[in-house]
Amino acid sequence: MSWQRVELVVSGEHAQALADALEEAGALATELTDADAGTPDEQAVFGEPGSDVHAWPRTQVSALFHEEFPARDALRDALAATQAQVDGDARVERIEDADWVALTQRQFEPLQVGRNLWIVPTWHRPPRPEAINVILDPGAAFGTGSHPTTRLCLGWLEEQVRRDDDLLDYGCGSGILAIAALKLGVARAVGVDIDALAVEAARYNAAQNGVKLEVFDAQQAPAMQASVTVANILANPLRVLAPVIAAHTGPGGRIALSGILEDQASGVIDAYAPWARLAVTERDSGWVLVTGRRAAC
Repeated sequence: MSWQRVELVVSGEHAQALADALEEAGALATELTDADAGTPDEQAVFGEPGSDVHAWPRTQVSALFHEEFPARDALRDALAATQAQVDGDARVERIEDADWVALTQRQFEPLQVGRNLWIVPTWHRPPRPEAINVILDPGAAFGTGSHPTTRLCLGWLEEQVRRDDDLLDYGCGSGILAIAALKLGVARAVGVDIDALAVEAARYNAAQNGVKLEVFDAQQAPAMQASVTVANILANPLRVLAPVIAAHTGPGGRIALSGILEDQASGVIDAYAPWARLAVTERDSGWVLVTGRRAAC
């Protein structure tokens, strides 16, 4: 079976409305991406909860249609309904069906993320069996080890965690950080997330690695004061969650926060100031890791 893919660039203020209009007109799926990706104008974050930014300044809108569907007519109607102006030319191309599972799997290769820490997709053999290998099934939940924010956290965990630590991963996604911490030897790890798919994925990935990760929906999070708390989310949620994350961290406990752009770091640090003294300790591709300790009392 063949498909039709429509691609065009519009201003960010019209992008989501156009995507919605294309779906109403018959698109099977739509996607918004940064039209300036790979250039100096690339934007590092999109759709951050609590943010006023809902799309990139120049947003590429892609839509997938059945092969016989009048895609050009649908595009014309959607543009008229939203009054979106196309930047350049709209493209309509035919694409052949493919083994999407195999194509997706080829995007994920074993990845070294520390001195002796590797992230290995379930369909690969560990390149270094003697290393600390986290076996991961990249799926619906965030966290594959490839993003700078995840790498920053994993590198920090490898250097910082101890065998007597109990760790809280707030916003655990795939469970990658908590699973890595358990493989690095922490006594206990708890993962918390608001997304039911993430909770399920974290439990599955923990089983794949043979570790005992306790995973909870955020509404049922246990009352604990961890000696180490990690949260790789985004800057705005991290600011909002400052009292919660601080409350779940024991006196003198270590905190590591990521998902933060360099120009957002001061706002996050200020949000935690009543409970912890934090600072930027690592940087990677415009993202930063903010770490420090919870006040002793």
